[in-house]
Amino acid sequence: MTQPLARRGLEKPLHAIPGQGVFSGYASLFGKRDGQGDIVMPGAFTDSLRMRGAAGVRMLFQHNPAEPVGTWLEIRETAKGLYVLGRLDANVQRGRELLSLLNTGGIDGLSIGFRTVAAKTDRIVKARRLLSIDLWEISLVTFPMLEGARVSHVKSAARALADSLFVKSPNPNPDGVT
Repeated sequence: MTQPLARRGLEKPLHAIPGQGVFSGYASLFGKRDGQGDIVMPGAFTDSLRMRGAAGVRMLFQHNPAEPVGTWLEIRETAKGLYVLGRLDANVQRGRELLSLLNTGGIDGLSIGFRTVAAKTDRIVKARRLLSIDLWEISLVTFPMLEGARVSHVKSAARALADSLFVKSPNPNPDGVT
């Protein structure tokens, strides 16, 4: 019997990194209950990441398999959760649109698509603890499963370039007189 693909959101903010459509964030956080009552446990992604690697996990828009929008450069478990670093494909129209929406705050969530390999029901907290997950995809989404999953900091490439041109240094002589 196959299990349906489940979706989980990002609890901590996603960050767009200036230039080339690169962004990072946490696609899942350990020990946090989502809107469906699931709690991902540390180590749940270990086997799947060993088997698939970042290249084997698809980047989609709104969990739609007809809308791949980029590639994952890095996916790893940290003490906090599932850290991701990805690049939107600027050769794909939706990739360009999503980069613009990330920069303006129009979209700001991540959500994972997976098959449950091992879980344990916790009757005390009335939740399912996900012990092992077969990760298939991670999507950029409008509404992630976890509350508070929003972008808090986005820099556009133009702003980052402008910032880099003006290095702040202490000026001991503000009048310019030597």
